[in-house]
Amino acid sequence: MARGNNVKETRIWPKNYVPDPKTVAADFDFRNRLLNSILTSKVPDEHINTDLFYVMTTRRSTRKFSARAVEQWKIDKIIAAADTAPTAGNFQGFEIFYVKDPKVKEKLVEAANNQPYVNTAVVLVFCMNLDRVKLDFPKEILAKFSIQDATLAAAYSQLAASALGLSSIWIGMIDEAKVMKVIGTNLRPSSLLCIGYPAQKRGPKSRRKLKDLIHVV
Repeated sequence: MARGNNVKETRIWPKNYVPDPKTVAADFDFRNRLLNSILTSKVPDEHINTDLFYVMTTRRSTRKFSARAVEQWKIDKIIAAADTAPTAGNFQGFEIFYVKDPKVKEKLVEAANNQPYVNTAVVLVFCMNLDRVKLDFPKEILAKFSIQDATLAAAYSQLAASALGLSSIWIGMIDEAKVMKVIGTNLRPSSLLCIGYPAQKRGPKSRRKLKDLIHVV
């Protein structure tokens, strides 16, 4: 939502979503204060890793999650992390659908090529919203900006989840029309991010050597 410097927020939380009250400050006037409050609040878990490079090197995609519920304060931070991602013109051309309804999760499994791990503790659907990108470019360029915005936001959430001791799986193989129908939107989805506690820790996989990855021109 666009708002002026002196305009108070009239709607703080999306419908059916309220963050853990222990993680946020009492002053809810402005979104940036709220965002900062969630991201910097003290947390009960001593095993949070704030070393970004360690988080990057230890993050693993997980397809087997435990039944353990994810604490609300962790969900708050994961969603808030997405809000810090860089976007075209800072217009934030994306939306996040936080799926809580078990029946909706089951339908998303079907919409995601019957991948069962879509039905897990935390499911976030990242969608493009071209209307938010107020730049004077053709629609196809705005669409490019918007999908980049949504992708970066999902990546930030994924890294935040890893830092919080969670695992995730990025789902790109989706039937976009089915996903849109299931979550009730006309916005095109870019990806699903499924998050939870892993059933078991996974070791690293081999990657390309930097000399094969980098091309100096």
